[in-house]
Amino acid sequence: MGGIVAIGDNVVDKYIDLGIMFPGGNCINVAVLSKRYGVDTAYLGCLGHDREGKHILKALTNEGVDISRTRVLEGANAYVNVKLIDGDRKFLGNDRGVSRNIKLTKEDIDFIKAYDVIYTNIYSGIEKQLPLLKSTNRPIAFDFSNHYTKEYMEEVLPYIDYAFFSGSEMTDQEIRDFLMKVHTYGPDIVLVTKGSRGACLLYEGKFYEQGIVPVKVLDTLGAGDSFISRLLVGILKDEEMGETLQAAAEEAAKTCTHHGAFGYGISI
Repeated sequence: MGGIVAIGDNVVDKYIDLGIMFPGGNCINVAVLSKRYGVDTAYLGCLGHDREGKHILKALTNEGVDISRTRVLEGANAYVNVKLIDGDRKFLGNDRGVSRNIKLTKEDIDFIKAYDVIYTNIYSGIEKQLPLLKSTNRPIAFDFSNHYTKEYMEEVLPYIDYAFFSGSEMTDQEIRDFLMKVHTYGPDIVLVTKGSRGACLLYEGKFYEQGIVPVKVLDTLGAGDSFISRLLVGILKDEEMGETLQAAAEEAAKTCTHHGAFGYGISI
């Protein structure tokens, strides 16, 4: 089959000022966006048995994401309250609901082996199951966002092949030093996104700098996931890295021109 299997978090992003909510969460976004960018995808995670969870499930189905290993559990779906300040999304509060309850089974592992890349992140509560995921012999892509600690990296990085971080507060030299340090733990590809300053990637011993594509920004939510999704698709398709990064920047820019990561807004 090939493609990307996203394992872990989901939320509905509730725009409190607009009265609208959108399906979201890094894993949901990567599953949907990577599918749109041209590879098969699946989502493996836990949704609530409420209006929010059902809406995410409907969006995944409409987008052609494989949901055959997705669980729908009794209880509330995860959500996060979002407020926009000059187009930049600010998260004001959240409830993880049932989203961190994923327990991988033998059947899940057999399913995962049908894909080329595993994607997960710091919000998924998956750390203790990383050795099991590593046993699939599939590369693991992991988004650390900007909420990691040195101890957390030491625990997680030995299992990771593609490591993604948010680092807009770091200088360019600090980022390059950080990329080299992360690489020593094992990841082949290390990315730091820098917000309005673009992104920096370490791949095969070479640094790549990628600027942003200027657009009129309406909403930055999902832009990083768009960048990561297009990067993963480019790696899978064996594209030239410079071209992939430019395409990733273009997709991230497009995401900034609309609310929500990929649409499907409904009233809160």
